Amino acid sequence: QVQLVESGGGLVQPGGSLRLSCAASGSIFTINAMGWYRQPPGKQRELVATITGGGSTNYADSVKGRFTISADNAKNTVYLQMNSLTPEDTAVYYCNADLNVGVISRYDKDYWGKGTLVTVSS
Repeated sequence: QVQLVESGGGLVQPGGSLRLSCAASGSIFTINAMGWYRQPPGKQRELVATITGGGSTNYADSVKGRFTISADNAKNTVYLQMNSLTPEDTAVYYCNADLNVGVISRYDKDYWGKGTLVTVSS
């Protein structure tokens, strides 16, 4: 059984910074990609940033230059450093992982964390 556990959300003032972490645990063989998505109040879930197992990154235009995604493959953990936060960044942030898993037979599967709330407000 694979689990994703997010941490690091909270309340921050505009212009501030937060760092989110997501640790994957379980029968993981390889990480194909991990990433962060967010769902602002009353809106649909949207991509924030992704990183492949090889280290290639992709960002939503709205966060380019402010957010940085990174990963520690040895710890099966992905991070999202968020700087220059604005109220528009307020959302529940979800970790996503595309993993190759299994003990006897291996297969690719997509996993989601439960989400962590980020509130940007003065």
